[in-house]
Amino acid sequence: MKKWKYLTMTAALGASLALGACGSEEADTTEDATTGSDATETAESGDAQLTGTVSGDGSSTVAPITEGLIEEYAGVQPDVKVSAGVSGTGGGFEKFIAGETDFSNASRPIKDEEAAELEKAGIDYTEFQVAYDGLTVVVNPENDWATELTVDQLKQLWIEDGTEKKWSDIDPSWPDEKVVFYSPGTDSGTYDYFDEVILEGSDLAKAATLSEDDNVLVQGVAGDKNAIGFFGYAYYLENQDKLTAVKIDGVEPNNETIESGEYTPLSRPLFVYAKNSALQENEAFYDFMKFTLENAGDMAEAVGYVKLPGEKYEEGLSTLEGLK
Repeated sequence: MKKWKYLTMTAALGASLALGACGSEEADTTEDATTGSDATETAESGDAQLTGTVSGDGSSTVAPITEGLIEEYAGVQPDVKVSAGVSGTGGGFEKFIAGETDFSNASRPIKDEEAAELEKAGIDYTEFQVAYDGLTVVVNPENDWATELTVDQLKQLWIEDGTEKKWSDIDPSWPDEKVVFYSPGTDSGTYDYFDEVILEGSDLAKAATLSEDDNVLVQGVAGDKNAIGFFGYAYYLENQDKLTAVKIDGVEPNNETIESGEYTPLSRPLFVYAKNSALQENEAFYDFMKFTLENAGDMAEAVGYVKLPGEKYEEGLSTLEGLK
């Protein structure tokens, strides 16, 4: 279980957070109790108290945002039980297609084949953006030679070509040492996004250690000076004392470069996909999604991501209202 340190949220939520993100496919978070008077104060006077259950699954990248919102929502609606598994974007969509969940977190847009499976299953859904992320390439702090890479160099490093990759293959002045790779697993939306914009459909280096648990990747890179890996920006921020973020084409990942799109091509939106019938039939789910869109921006920044422009959340709320 990966434990998160959390920043203090803005006055909109005003509560101190203590959240967990677990990389196991079976990981599941359910909040049963109120989180304190500060969170409870976020409810407007006279709000109806609801009961019910809400279930979700999906991206480990989006998980810190969702789990923080679950924590806060428990202070507003303590009798609504919200659970959020973390089986990766692909694994989450499998459960969504099977009708096992009300919402699915994703760190990439839904694939055509997944959309087709949902249509075949008779499941209508709506896509909501909740934040921006910058997929962050990291190296060991002892690595003082590859702190800046071009997109072409990333391709040269990460695309399988049948050879044993050495740092000196990228630049003859770099160490004649084997590169050690750490990557998210193939069920991860982060893997899919990297595959799309860097690998462009080619095979990932076969020597890479793959894991759905981002903490495994952090520990791997932190423990080997010749290691390189990638994952969501929030995971880098949580571990920046033992990792170095690599500049890509001269641009470092930070809130400003991620939001502006300057950190390209590794800036990306994060999503929640909601089942339309559940929004219409389950008042607790509708209310939780409304709470999510009202508070996702502040929560995203609290856990290390970047909030969307305010009008994006307003658009989402308008779309949600139209589905009720």
